[in-house]
Amino acid sequence: MADNALTPTVLLSEAEIAQVVADLAARIAPVTDDETVAAVLLTGGLWFAADLTRALSRIGRNVRFDALWLASYGDGQASRGRIDVYAPFQRSLQGRRVLLLDDVFDTGLSLAEAVRIAREAGAVEVLTCVLARKPWPLPRAPEPDFVGWEAPNRFLVGYGLDHAGALRGLPDICALD
Repeated sequence: MADNALTPTVLLSEAEIAQVVADLAARIAPVTDDETVAAVLLTGGLWFAADLTRALSRIGRNVRFDALWLASYGDGQASRGRIDVYAPFQRSLQGRRVLLLDDVFDTGLSLAEAVRIAREAGAVEVLTCVLARKPWPLPRAPEPDFVGWEAPNRFLVGYGLDHAGALRGLPDICALD
């Protein structure tokens, strides 16, 4: 580990994550179809999006897949307050329903920017889904349509969440503070 002074504390185990993802898939399936574009916000959401799209497939919903590469954190533990777009959507969203998938909802900046970009790209409906929502002292817009887990206000790592690029591969969601 890059910083030996910080030891991850498990908050949500691998098995609990699998259950959260399965529950989300059951809630999302009725409002999507096989023409829906499920678009992950890279990079941290990739683990969640892979598991969620497989969970949807297991219950008969085979969404299309895309990605939008946004960044607001860099290597820090706090948002920089601005969003950088590193790579846009790869497929046409014109006339389609889009399901945006992200790992953690805290400031709401990334999700709001992704919703704006999807609408500008011609999506007829934009749904949002996050694995975890952190408490935040200020109103956020848009609030996610689907939330898997109400996370504590701690710095999270594992299951795609990182600390300066490290610890993404942990199978559990952990606090690093």
